[in-house]
Amino acid sequence: MTGIVAIIMAPIIVFLVIVAPIWLLLYYGTRRREANTLSADHQHILNDMTSMLERMEGRIGTLEKILDGEDPRWREKGPALDRL
Repeated sequence: MTGIVAIIMAPIIVFLVIVAPIWLLLYYGTRRREANTLSADHQHILNDMTSMLERMEGRIGTLEKILDGEDPRWREKGPALDRL
């Protein structure tokens, strides 16, 4: 009876000690890498937002140049709402 138990237990012990930890490390490592990547839709949205931000920065720069030409001290005055 002891021989049969040893024959059955040996593969289980080998699995639990060697195979299962490696399996878990590879599984959760893959999951973590997948979680850190963007889907194609999210990447497209991010690219659109980046291009919109770059255009907005250009427009703000142009507006600041215009305001600097009209009133060089406009930055010191603060927001227009404060003057109401």
